[in-house]
Amino acid sequence: MSLGEAIAILLAGVAAGTINTVVGSGTLITFPTLLAFGVPPVTANVSNTVGLVPGSLSGAIGYRAELAGQSGRIKVLGLASLGGGALGAGLLLWLPSSAFDAIVPVLIALGVLLVITGPAISRRVAARAAQRGGIAEHGVWWVWPAVFVAGVYGGYFGAAQGVLLMAILGIGVADTLQRHNATKNVLAMIVNGIAAVVFILVAHVDWRIAGLIAAGSIVGGQLGATVGRRLPPVALRSVIVVVGVVAIISFVL
Repeated sequence: MSLGEAIAILLAGVAAGTINTVVGSGTLITFPTLLAFGVPPVTANVSNTVGLVPGSLSGAIGYRAELAGQSGRIKVLGLASLGGGALGAGLLLWLPSSAFDAIVPVLIALGVLLVITGPAISRRVAARAAQRGGIAEHGVWWVWPAVFVAGVYGGYFGAAQGVLLMAILGIGVADTLQRHNATKNVLAMIVNGIAAVVFILVAHVDWRIAGLIAAGSIVGGQLGATVGRRLPPVALRSVIVVVGVVAIISFVL
């Protein structure tokens, strides 16, 4: 690896850490960068996942104020992310990539659609839940399985995982968008963390690549937390939609 390649991977890690903390989809920066330098796809995906774990932790710490009072929610939904992430990592190692890659653009498109329609849908969900006695702290009944499915997707590849999680939380959990973003960062960290453990145990990790991405993503996580919490709900939702659309175009092309 040349010095220029190392610097490019480090900077890609910074960008990915920032985007992951604000929205998600940082993988769409690091993964193509690694492919451009000739890293085999599976090795690139595995090393990228391992490298982004410290950045996820950094972003979660940056949003610690918004996590106040969410311990119960994190415990319940975190189990869904843990199980889904482990299953997704297993699918990456055991199944041909074509089997799952075919539905990736569909999942991202669904996430974008839900983010756009989320405010209207969430108002209806809240109104119906009020008639039944309110929404539970961890959301309506379908939030847990939906977070599990998002975890499977995140463990397998991870791009736009944040878009899906923000859509799920925004519609099914009664809280502010910034607090949802904080929850999203923790759930994504759990998914990336368990997937990284699986990959370290049974797959080949390029530790030079993982280390560079980790160093960059830690810095990016703090930058993302600073930028993300300053965005009003409409702006944050717009960023999520833009990133989701870019993700779809990237996959299609």
